[in-house]
Amino acid sequence: MNELNRMVEIKPDIQALYGSIPEGSRVLDLGCGDGSLLQLLRDKKNCKVQGIDRDQTQVMKCIAKGIPVIQTNLDEGLVCFQDKSFDYVILGLTFQQIRKPHKLLHEMVRVGKFSIVSVFNLGYYRTRFQIFFGGIMPMNKCLPYEWYDTPNIHLGTERDFHKMCQIENFQVSSTKRISRSADFLTNSLPNLFSEICIFTIKG
Repeated sequence: MNELNRMVEIKPDIQALYGSIPEGSRVLDLGCGDGSLLQLLRDKKNCKVQGIDRDQTQVMKCIAKGIPVIQTNLDEGLVCFQDKSFDYVILGLTFQQIRKPHKLLHEMVRVGKFSIVSVFNLGYYRTRFQIFFGGIMPMNKCLPYEWYDTPNIHLGTERDFHKMCQIENFQVSSTKRISRSADFLTNSLPNLFSEICIFTIKG
């Protein structure tokens, strides 16, 4: 699992995403990057995998790994996939970069039996402190961009995500949280102490 540990250093949500997928599942990864997560799921859990990414360099890396991949913009939807053609559809730390994320989530729910979405939590106490005391937009390991060149256009909090799910009639079946804080703080005040939230939504 050295590869998994390496990936966690780059994307802290990877271990939780990997652990959420049962063996033998059909998995679609939206914004799959270089295909490393799909490669692990294929090789370690015998999953049938499919990736989507808009970056040609990342697509070529997927191809080099033998990962089936489609190069397209997620804002165009998932019209090429039939209803319930996957067991799990993953959107890892990319939700906030989509122009109309709620529409993509509707597509994910249509295509997959379960959809797993990981998001940055702007309500995390460290980002609140940066805004309140520093008077600047947050920048840290999970948000490694200056405010003027960030790809993130829809940052929100855990509460914001749950509110969106209520409005759009999505059923959140489980929530996992990544935090550097003590578990009792994260569980008691998740919107304040969760750095990354991972939601599983039923289709």
